[in-house]
Amino acid sequence: MVPHHSRDIQVSEVKADLRVLKQLAPFLWPAEEPVLKTRVLAALVFVILANVTTVSIPYFMKVAVDALSVDDLSLIAVPVAVILGYGAVRISQVAFAQLQDATIARVIERAVRRIQVRVFSHIQELGLQYHLDRQTGGLSRSIERGARAVDMLLTMVALRTGPAFLQFALVCGSLWYLFGPLYAVITFVSTVSYVWYSITITNWRVKHRQAMNASDGEAHTKLIDALINYETVKYFGNELNEITRVDRALHAYEDAAVRSKSSLALLNTGQGAIIAIGTVAAMMASAYDVKNGAITVGGFVAIQTWLMQVFVPLNFLGMLYREIKQSLVDLKLVFELLDRPPDILDSPDARLLQNVKGTIEFDDVHFAYKAERPILKGVSFKVDPGERVAIVGPTGSGKSTIVRLLFRFFEVTGGAVRIDGQDIRDVTQRSLRAAIGVVPQDTVLFNDSIFHNISYGRLEADRREVEEAAAHAQLSAFIKKLPDGFDTKVGERGLKLSGGEKQRVGIARALLKDPAIMVFDEATSSLDMVTERDILGSMRDVSEGRSTIIIAHRLSTVTDADKIVVLDEGRIAEIGRHQELLQKGGLYARLWEAQRREAEKGVLPRSKPDAVPDLVTIQ
Repeated sequence: MVPHHSRDIQVSEVKADLRVLKQLAPFLWPAEEPVLKTRVLAALVFVILANVTTVSIPYFMKVAVDALSVDDLSLIAVPVAVILGYGAVRISQVAFAQLQDATIARVIERAVRRIQVRVFSHIQELGLQYHLDRQTGGLSRSIERGARAVDMLLTMVALRTGPAFLQFALVCGSLWYLFGPLYAVITFVSTVSYVWYSITITNWRVKHRQAMNASDGEAHTKLIDALINYETVKYFGNELNEITRVDRALHAYEDAAVRSKSSLALLNTGQGAIIAIGTVAAMMASAYDVKNGAITVGGFVAIQTWLMQVFVPLNFLGMLYREIKQSLVDLKLVFELLDRPPDILDSPDARLLQNVKGTIEFDDVHFAYKAERPILKGVSFKVDPGERVAIVGPTGSGKSTIVRLLFRFFEVTGGAVRIDGQDIRDVTQRSLRAAIGVVPQDTVLFNDSIFHNISYGRLEADRREVEEAAAHAQLSAFIKKLPDGFDTKVGERGLKLSGGEKQRVGIARALLKDPAIMVFDEATSSLDMVTERDILGSMRDVSEGRSTIIIAHRLSTVTDADKIVVLDEGRIAEIGRHQELLQKGGLYARLWEAQRREAEKGVLPRSKPDAVPDLVTIQ
């Protein structure tokens, strides 16, 4: 007797599978694409025709064998006609099967494409916190398995499992009608026993497959992580450690795979035994009926052929069920990802940010990544149109958090951020970010050409505009030295370029966007002193007529700012111009003096991210 908790688990799994199929249905029967609906209906017709012709083949064999059994050779025309009919039916069966595959192919591939695009689009909409927490390798493998699951599930159900059950029903009906209920019962009992055994053993084996997937995802994540951080691995000589970590995960995969394949032997043995018993029972009964004259030799041949039509597809049932079950598991993960709401949503009545002049106002802003550790505590300042405002302060004071809130990567927990008097929570995120250009501390580039990476700031820009942006960012001389010029590939994450070269590409990209508001988040932190001086000149030119926020750790880069906001532990310690703040003798003056002494010693301060360790632990 099955325990109650086991039945509850099985019922829960069935409900989960049905929920996945319900979520998948709109992709197979898209309301907005009647052509695909027609293809689905046509495929169903071809499935029925293919199975009817398949099941009729043994009947033609029966008639042919019986006709050849007569002694009167003058009747030879009868079997010849039957054999020709048999050939025509075989050709029709193949034609209908291929038409079925060809017709449903567009539906399947369209569903796979739409789900992949939907997942990618949804991931783009998820908040910064999700992307800080995610494991890229595991995520990419989950998406890959999800796409394969759609293809596998639809192919197996539409082209294999569904037709197999239809063929089973037609065979049982034919045997009952032509030879009596005994052969239909033998076929039915054998098939049901085979299906029950296969499902039971396969469910038991699923845990091994799940362990394989978990180990596979872990190994893939560690592998991708090590490849992305290749230089760090080399710097610290930890190649052996990374190899060991990957090998440990693959060892777990190996053990799970061995258990899975070993249990497959038990499944195959039991399946073979059930088919053998059913076949022998049918052969014994039909041989007895032939001897007694109840059926003809042709009937004997037809019965065995019909049994093979049912039993041969059953050889793949264990694999079919396992793949369908695993596909449902993989798809469940995909739909769970799609069900995850974005952290930041536009309000239903959100409007476009319009007529941007560049007034930026932080009004008593409070923010915390975690409730028990606030980052900003009542920050208020204003940037007037065309004004250059620098935000400085010790590490962890909340400088970079200001940028994340301005871009609305996170919502303020108190107060408001406004642009031209419009609360950024009341406008669309797309229009908000369209008005702001940013050069981040660490510019990450696409594995494409320099031209593509610069033009990413405004994809419709022509070559002349891209070249002008590169010139303003002091890139022209460097690009001219490259054999492929603007077509030079920068490598994954821009690894083929130096830190300063990457930053200058990032500056050119922001310049090309031509926004009303510019944000420089430690934009010169990776540049040498000479290049920095040139870039600062370009930044001043670019800032003309634009509201500009400059996040800086190196105070010497912001001495000409119209206003300097000094943060300390999430609060504004002081605001003023460079000379005013020095005369006050407060925090800014102390930071300036400390950096001056470091510069005299030849030690230039390096920028550090604000509160990044806290980000990665947010739940």
